[in-house]
Amino acid sequence: MPAAPHPVSPIQLFERRPEMGATAMGRVLGNYLRALRENRAISPGDAGRHIRAHASKISRMETAHVNLKSRDVEDLLSLYRVEEPERGQILAMVERSARPEWWQQYGEVVPDWLQQLIGLERDAHVVRTYETQFVPGLLQTPAYAHAVVLVGHRLASAEEREQRVMLRLERQRRMTEPGAPVLWALIDEGVLHRPIGGAQVMRDQLHYLLEVLRHPGVRLQIASYEASAAATPGAAVTYLRFAQGFLPDMVYLEHMTSAMYLDRLEDVDRYRAALDELSALAATPAESRVLLEEALRRYE
Repeated sequence: MPAAPHPVSPIQLFERRPEMGATAMGRVLGNYLRALRENRAISPGDAGRHIRAHASKISRMETAHVNLKSRDVEDLLSLYRVEEPERGQILAMVERSARPEWWQQYGEVVPDWLQQLIGLERDAHVVRTYETQFVPGLLQTPAYAHAVVLVGHRLASAEEREQRVMLRLERQRRMTEPGAPVLWALIDEGVLHRPIGGAQVMRDQLHYLLEVLRHPGVRLQIASYEASAAATPGAAVTYLRFAQGFLPDMVYLEHMTSAMYLDRLEDVDRYRAALDELSALAATPAESRVLLEEALRRYE
């Protein structure tokens, strides 16, 4: 039986995307290590023993739940019989994946369960989001963001709340840079009639959403009450779609004090189908403009 082909090295991918964030780089490297191990028919247990660890550590490395260490990766590359120059290039990528992320300067206002989303969203091809309670964070005005943060963090200090808002605004700014993903936002119609922050805040927010409809990098749809009743994912959801050959798509579901990431193909497919169905029933961008203008009149 002929030997299985060597897994495709991610080096060319890194060369095409020199701006790739450390979080995405770690996931790409983890996928590559898993492909190498499976190609060599080595069990997680055997790989773990080779680096003086348990099989669970191999799983965490391959799924990017721990930062990759150069020594561990070097030992695994030896086990998987990866030769130069690929070996040295991969180790250089491991060093790059360990660099601090921009959001780490915000400290504890970025909980562990949010870090992966922030680290990956800028490297996605399309960010799809469906919101049922608030305007999506990536489309909030500063005043609206302040009001939302106050609702969710009443006991926090004013300084902490300001940090949370600044983090949100920086995420928005990075989504406007060259090469940023398309943002496809579905907003439940009820969000337009929920007076977060009061009338003036809502007026400014709705005016901003009307401006957003003109942005080429944003697709905005309002899911009417009828559309939401007929088809809905059931809760707010963020779907990260990556370019082919980059990373598998991912679904992010946020709760009050935690979040869930789904990347199993069957789970991701179900959420994509639900978003597709809701998008087909939701107002078109032109129809969404009418709904936004009607809601705006309520606050005048």
